[in-house]
Amino acid sequence: MMFAARLIPALFAIALAYPQSPIRRLTITGKVTDPSGAAVAGLEILLQRSGTGNSRSTRTTPDGEFRFNAVTSGSFVISITNPAFDPEKLPMVLTDRSPTPLAIVLKLAKVKQELTVNESTTQVNTDSSNNLDTITLDREMLDSLPIFDQNYVGAMTRFLDPGSIGTSGVTLVVNGMEQRNIGVSASAIQSVKINQNPYSVEFSRPGRGRIEIITKPGSQTFHGSINFLFRDYHLNARDSFAFERPPEQRRIYEGSLTGPVGRGGKTSFVLSINRPEQDLQSIVFASTPTGIVQSNIANPQREVELSFGIIRQITENNVASFRGNYHLTTDKNRSAGGFVLPEAAFNYKDREDEFLVNDNLVISPKLLNQFRFLMARQKTPTTSVTNAPAIIVPGAFTGGGAQADRLQTEAHIALNDIVSWSKGKHEIRTGINVPDISRRGLNDRTNSLGTYQFATLADFQQNRPYSLIRQQGDGHVSFIETVVGGFFQDEYHLRPNLTISGGIRYDWQNFFHDNNNFAPRLSLAYSPDKKRKTVIRIGGGIFYDRTGPGPIFDLERYNGLRLQQIVITNPSYPITPNGGTQSTTLTRLDPTVHIPYTAQFSAGIERQLNKTTTITAGYWGTRGVSLFRSRDVNAPPPPNYLLRPIAGIGVYRQIESSGHLQNDALEISFRGKITPYFKGLVQYSFGRVMNDVPGNYTAGTRSTGINAFPANNYDLSREWARADFDQRHRLNLLGTIHAAKYLDFGIGFSANTPAPYTITTGRDDYHTGYANARPTGVARNSKQGPAYASLDLRWSHDFALQTERKEAPSFGLSLDAFNVTNSVNDTTFIGNLSSPFFGQAVSARPSRRLQLSLKFNF
Repeated sequence: MMFAARLIPALFAIALAYPQSPIRRLTITGKVTDPSGAAVAGLEILLQRSGTGNSRSTRTTPDGEFRFNAVTSGSFVISITNPAFDPEKLPMVLTDRSPTPLAIVLKLAKVKQELTVNESTTQVNTDSSNNLDTITLDREMLDSLPIFDQNYVGAMTRFLDPGSIGTSGVTLVVNGMEQRNIGVSASAIQSVKINQNPYSVEFSRPGRGRIEIITKPGSQTFHGSINFLFRDYHLNARDSFAFERPPEQRRIYEGSLTGPVGRGGKTSFVLSINRPEQDLQSIVFASTPTGIVQSNIANPQREVELSFGIIRQITENNVASFRGNYHLTTDKNRSAGGFVLPEAAFNYKDREDEFLVNDNLVISPKLLNQFRFLMARQKTPTTSVTNAPAIIVPGAFTGGGAQADRLQTEAHIALNDIVSWSKGKHEIRTGINVPDISRRGLNDRTNSLGTYQFATLADFQQNRPYSLIRQQGDGHVSFIETVVGGFFQDEYHLRPNLTISGGIRYDWQNFFHDNNNFAPRLSLAYSPDKKRKTVIRIGGGIFYDRTGPGPIFDLERYNGLRLQQIVITNPSYPITPNGGTQSTTLTRLDPTVHIPYTAQFSAGIERQLNKTTTITAGYWGTRGVSLFRSRDVNAPPPPNYLLRPIAGIGVYRQIESSGHLQNDALEISFRGKITPYFKGLVQYSFGRVMNDVPGNYTAGTRSTGINAFPANNYDLSREWARADFDQRHRLNLLGTIHAAKYLDFGIGFSANTPAPYTITTGRDDYHTGYANARPTGVARNSKQGPAYASLDLRWSHDFALQTERKEAPSFGLSLDAFNVTNSVNDTTFIGNLSSPFFGQAVSARPSRRLQLSLKFNF
């Protein structure tokens, strides 16, 4: 007994002295937005512990953010009440760590709300904007994935459908408005999406042809991120077409800061800065009379991007933001590399200034108005490195001078005004889009000394060009371009498990007298099972194209009065241009031209496998109707193809709408927490794309047939073949692996089967001034290059500077490896029979590259 009496107090004292695990104080944060993604300010948020009467409340800031500090683990319910929205209780469970920030998307009264939490339940539903074949990267994924140079748009283009992209390239939508660039630094981006609500009438292009970006809002507490990215050639593998590793280095200084303005709690700011410094090298691989040229040329690039915005809660129901963006890019020795010798490069500079306004007004509990306005100006000069005539030997080398001197200017405005109204089972959305009202100017001094073209190296050695193209006259032109669109859409929740969304859009562009561009769209979502774990989606719609400014510049310049583009056949060389036959190039619109359109339709099924994983499978069909192409209507006619019908006129370029495209694809995707250690998305696509309009698709930019001529201007039937971007099988994977505390990895993998290329004779067999003729009986894109595969990895870890605080400042370290296996992915295969490189690749995608990143978050 005496021993027990002494032992119990001793054990009790030891227990008191031994370090105890402190009670974890967790933090719940989040942001509340309306259906358009705009912040909802002044909203009451109630946090109640389940099974008790204990509760706490707070209100959202002008930026829609809220925070609950010092919360212990347990089960809770977040309640949201506001007359403008349907109230709903949202359950959540806290364990041993604070959850990732909540993203709560509210809908107008009578419509369900949606709660999205990373690694939480992924619920299928029949809302038209909640299709699960959307490709979404949130901030956590953006920070964890291997993304080269933080180029999120470039990384996401692998998931785009080339057949859904218009003449002007990928449609970029930033905070609900079409823009040409993001305008903010990488760390100021909140999320990136592709294919959300693919048949929405709010946008001119399909969901699979546009990228939507949401930037970070302001905050009533100071938060920031500072990032430094570094690459150096000592860490890279050697390019397969270079004798030695090019001495390259790239440094990126980038960051963002947000916080309050004043003490009233109604104003905040967002600041972002981006400064990339690239000391790059272009690899020249060409054949000249002196032999193979294989060398590196310096290609230094500098960029400055600055953005500053103010967010102000004007009234309880009105929030406005104002933002200014500044962007400057300089690029020396641009275009050198491959066949282009250093002497034929040019220097490039681009400056753009933007001012944006965004206003959100809750007019009544069921009526919301959103107004967005953009005003910008741009100035882009280019200057040739060498002042000399250009020399082109297709498939061998390009030398002389670039003949690229020009100055392009632009001042433009854009605006959206959208009204959302909820009535019973209907959600109505209507508005006007004005994506572009521009005054564009151009001082064109290109080709003033001319471009000589030779069929072969032997012809060049014998001073025997087949044509000389040069310009003379007034190269100054300006015009006003106007693009306008309007739309009306009704999403009708016919039953709890059935939603029908239908609407119509109208698009109009000046310079084209085509006034009947009405684009109807319809989609249906139906859940056949009682547990609502399966959704069937069917949809279709019409999407009209736009030309962009390039063709309009050509119509204004080459009208026969302003700027003459002289084509001289069989000129003397290298003496002052003379000899041969001279003719002038003209450009016109086909009198029957109209705006092309794309018809897209799909049917798919979504299935929730478990609370964190879903699978989707579907068919996508695309038909391009009356696509743009160029044709020489004054080309020498068959059978001899010798003399042009109209004497004194050379190429009479007619822009017409006579092309076609057919795209069919089956697509399967998994997303969510697929294993206990891996979460992300996997997408596989099997398809075929046929068209009769040449066009390339690289890094999100498509150079379509509006600038390309067929081989035989009198026989277009021979143009129907595989599209330049046709790849039968495509596999893409993005995800993260959490194996242990210091073993956090991001992974990106892409693989596809070969794309085709065309065999040409390399001669001007049709006497049009273009050496694009094909051998008799050879179809376009009859050959194909190799398959492509690349694996990228990222290791990263964040070190908290104050371990007792979940959201304490942290220091992050990461190492990215792109093309880890150092696979040689050849590209640019030469189909020119007259080229010494016929059937060979003359360039390759980058070899293995390493990238080091440091970041500081607070």
